[in-house]
Amino acid sequence: MKSPSNIMRQSSLTKLGSMINTAVNKRAGNGDIQWCFSQVKGTLEEDVTEADIISCVEFNHDGDLLATGDKGGRVVIFQRDPISKNSIPRRGEYNVYSTFQSHEPEFDYLKSLEIEEKINKIRWLKRKNPAHFLLSTNDKTIKLWKVSERDKRVEGYNTKEENGTIRDPACITALRVPTIKPMELMVEASPRRIFANAHTYHINSISVNSDQETYLSADDLRINLWHLEITDQSFNIVDIKPTNMEELTEVITAAEFHPAECNVLVYSSSKGTIRLCDMRSAALCDQHSKLFEEPEDPTNRSFFSEIISSISDVKLSNSGRYMISRDYLSVKVWDLQMETKPIECYPVHEYLRSKLCSLYENDCIFDKFECCWSGNDSAIMTGSYNNFFRVFDRTTKRDLTLEAARDIAKPKTLLKPRKVCTGGKRKKDEISVDCLDFNKKILHTAWHPSENVVAVAATNNLFLFQDKL
Repeated sequence: MKSPSNIMRQSSLTKLGSMINTAVNKRAGNGDIQWCFSQVKGTLEEDVTEADIISCVEFNHDGDLLATGDKGGRVVIFQRDPISKNSIPRRGEYNVYSTFQSHEPEFDYLKSLEIEEKINKIRWLKRKNPAHFLLSTNDKTIKLWKVSERDKRVEGYNTKEENGTIRDPACITALRVPTIKPMELMVEASPRRIFANAHTYHINSISVNSDQETYLSADDLRINLWHLEITDQSFNIVDIKPTNMEELTEVITAAEFHPAECNVLVYSSSKGTIRLCDMRSAALCDQHSKLFEEPEDPTNRSFFSEIISSISDVKLSNSGRYMISRDYLSVKVWDLQMETKPIECYPVHEYLRSKLCSLYENDCIFDKFECCWSGNDSAIMTGSYNNFFRVFDRTTKRDLTLEAARDIAKPKTLLKPRKVCTGGKRKKDEISVDCLDFNKKILHTAWHPSENVVAVAATNNLFLFQDKL
């Protein structure tokens, strides 16, 4: 069965016939803060296997843990180094905490369809006890994982030996009192729930509700609401599937719950619209409460307008007042109280507008870039090509192009802003738009919830950058 995304893509075919040396302004500080390289995780080898490519990055709610998922179905959790956290000044350094295989490749025999093990999204639950919980999903199956520590073991069982073998009852002549002994710290990851068989199409989003009891999962045409304790049923809250699939005009590209209001969710579409739904108004949210859409500028109308207007990611701000949407060429900031147009618009790589034809031919135009907020909502980060990523300061309106490159992989090395030259004479620190490597792309980024520490996924490498105090 062809996915709606592919149907939309074929439809398109038919129709076609400024790290930071001026830096993110820190509200608590005096003036601008420079940012520097902190760490890089991943192999140095040039021959990177497809399975090693990072497919999602996510900090937990206090920023002490950082999880990555890859195309091989693995989840790697990094833990903030206690010394770096408590040092003055603080350092954003992380060590591997746990690695586990979250998903395996499967085959749907009814549809003769391979189901990739690639991790599409990871979302953390707020911590309620010593253990950590996270949701991970591939195209079809969502899993709830418990990550816990064990540094003690029980010895002196009556019915079994220390290695686990059952003792002969005839040999048990005295009652033993089990004792607890210290052991080397062991981190265990165990699947607690498996939520399957609810999506016909590929899952592109999961989002935990502010009530920490429910979450949503979205595919190309439907959004389902789940309870974390119930695996065998979900409630379909959005369904945009037409009766006749040939009448399909748009697909769902991302969905997210409001950070504070448990009844509010937003979802974006390939048509460049964002819909806000209120679950109090109706059980089925096919009728949106608000529609956020910017009218297209006729002067920018081109062959590729429909494709580049598709929203690849939408994120509500930590305060819940704003949201950002990422389309192919820009990031837009929306006020939830104003539907007519975005209040801010930041071009990410406008110099690619003249390259859309070749980007279409090499399929790069369909790349799904993500975006994220800083902890205090004052800055936005998103990715680009050539391992460039962009930081936009909403207060000073400064924008920076930075590069995740191994040649600066030395702690506290300041990152120099990069600039792309579109024509004419090229200055010393500039790179020509024709020299950009479109195979190197920053699709996934994350920002620490309370500090200026950012994580950037560049192919199979995870780069960590922090502000230089």
